[in-house]
Amino acid sequence: MGSRAMSQGARSRAPSDKRRKDNKRQEDEMSTTSTSVEAVIGGKLIKLETGQVARQAGGSVIATLGETMVFAAATSGNARDDIDFFPLVCDYREKTESAGKIPGGFFKREGRPTTKEILTMRLIDRSIRPMFPDGYKAEVQVMSHVLSYDGVNNADVLAMIAAFAAVRISGLPFETSLGAVRIGQIDGELTAWPEDEARRENCDLDLVVSGHKDGIAMVESSAKELAESDMIDALAMAHEIILDVVKLVDELKAKAGKPEQTFVAPEVNTELRDKAFEYKDRAVAAAATEGKHERSAAVSVVKKEAVAALTAGSDDKGLVKEVKGFLKEVEKAVEREGILNGKRIDGRKHDEIRQITIVPNSFEGNISRDLARIRIKNEEVRRRYFY
Repeated sequence: MGSRAMSQGARSRAPSDKRRKDNKRQEDEMSTTSTSVEAVIGGKLIKLETGQVARQAGGSVIATLGETMVFAAATSGNARDDIDFFPLVCDYREKTESAGKIPGGFFKREGRPTTKEILTMRLIDRSIRPMFPDGYKAEVQVMSHVLSYDGVNNADVLAMIAAFAAVRISGLPFETSLGAVRIGQIDGELTAWPEDEARRENCDLDLVVSGHKDGIAMVESSAKELAESDMIDALAMAHEIILDVVKLVDELKAKAGKPEQTFVAPEVNTELRDKAFEYKDRAVAAAATEGKHERSAAVSVVKKEAVAALTAGSDDKGLVKEVKGFLKEVEKAVEREGILNGKRIDGRKHDEIRQITIVPNSFEGNISRDLARIRIKNEEVRRRYFY
């Protein structure tokens, strides 16, 4: 009886022992495949780590600055031939749990993204979208969220770095490594990675910059009255720090990056493209039309005539889409040419300001008139702020 009970007990313990061994083996594999790099950049330690979580993604990175940690993952799907744009999705979320708090009050759950989250998504998107090759139409998703927030180091720029690193090690066809930094001017001094409390209280410049080894890719800033020389110094400082971030991303790519995918850009119908660019002179003339609505109508006429002429006798919808794509290139070329020649779309030079007349209770511009009034009904507020 006792031997039978012992044998049953041994059999019952065997599966749990096997599970423990499997778990131990998996933990060992995770510890051996995890890769991290770190460096002191701009006076603060930045750490990038991959291999711990989201292994099925193309690339996943946990970035750490102080005690703020952000996770980002990048993955891609199959290319689509039925679209004429690059389907890139960038997402960023800040959960209150990252700060050790639980939502209270009327809203118990976190719903749609906040304005701050949406703006951070745009910072990531605007930085990485131009770095993919022309004609690349595979669906790419770059998802990031805050794991922890220490109340000192903001997570938005750290999310940008994590996203850049995740895309870079994922093997997606990407032009170069990117970096990002926030520069603040506090008490007249330029500072990298300014603390949140100082940014809120006495910051004259809040500048977010992303870039690569050859230059700056994206700039977003808010500032009080600031000298142009101070802004130039801030941009120069930002690029120097970005170069260090790029080195850190390149180091992670060398240690844990996947082989880059081979992408062959689709062939361009050069003959049709050249025919579309024959309408460039007419597009330039149409763009010089005075009046916003008149100019839009003139450009639209040129486009319609070009599409009709270049697709005459054909019912192929693909051809129509191709022609419209080339006409967009023509429109961009005209716009770029005007910028390089020092003129705006309405003919003004870069240093010329549109005539604006301000009278009490109204705003008058070239096209629209807006009426705004402020009424303060609360007597206490009126006394506090106006007397």
